[in-house]
Amino acid sequence: MEAMVPNAMPAERYGMFLWVRRGVPLALMLGFLSVGLLMPHGFGWWALAAMAMGGVAWPTFKQGEAYLQARRAIIRWDGMWVWLFRPLARMMGQEDAWILSFCGWNNRRVREAFEGRKAKRSLILLPHCIQLAKCKAPILDDLEKCYDCGLCPVGDYMHGILENGWESRITNRSHKAYREAREYRPDLIVAISCTDRLLKGLIKLSEVPAYVIPLTLPHGMCVDTQFNVPHLMAAMQTLAEPKLGPRPIEGQTGQTGQSAESAA
Repeated sequence: MEAMVPNAMPAERYGMFLWVRRGVPLALMLGFLSVGLLMPHGFGWWALAAMAMGGVAWPTFKQGEAYLQARRAIIRWDGMWVWLFRPLARMMGQEDAWILSFCGWNNRRVREAFEGRKAKRSLILLPHCIQLAKCKAPILDDLEKCYDCGLCPVGDYMHGILENGWESRITNRSHKAYREAREYRPDLIVAISCTDRLLKGLIKLSEVPAYVIPLTLPHGMCVDTQFNVPHLMAAMQTLAEPKLGPRPIEGQTGQTGQSAESAA
């Protein structure tokens, strides 16, 4: 498995989404003003249209506390832009890149908002498909029941979570993840899922700031998926306070060398 590198936060890639989300209304604003100057008798109407386009672009400039306070409306509005241009992105073979660009823009703003402070009540959400499909360990009931065999990311994840005391949920249904997140009432969510589920989760839980990390799908959807454990650990170390000091993981001594047969 990958070695965990503290604070190795990768750069966010959001240029595609930002060029559309901010660039289109600003371009229209300039276009309306230009037409208004060429047609002075109707300048008032063109100026009004330009102001409207400026208002559409304005939320993309909000940062920090102003962004957090308006996040629910901002995410829902941004989500409309994602859905509006998604068919075009699909036609161009860039659907996943388009959604991930939106996720990157979201991540950048969340990182900026928590730059001067760390979340005190954070929650990690992961899908059950990160567990090896043939593994019988009941990690949905108790993460510490992981066999720690090294064949999937769960073992590395377990060590990082238990050492820091971060709250986490592994679920096998999206609606369960949404329900548990609302019940826990975190001030930050760090979520790992496939691209489409990340988009839906950001919109459905728009009231909670969320940093999202995509799964990789070497075997297709929902089967033995992978994710970047060092990225997750770096995100939590950067954005969230640990709840506990380092502590040993009960029952794990000498188990790291268990065979693949034990995991199965």
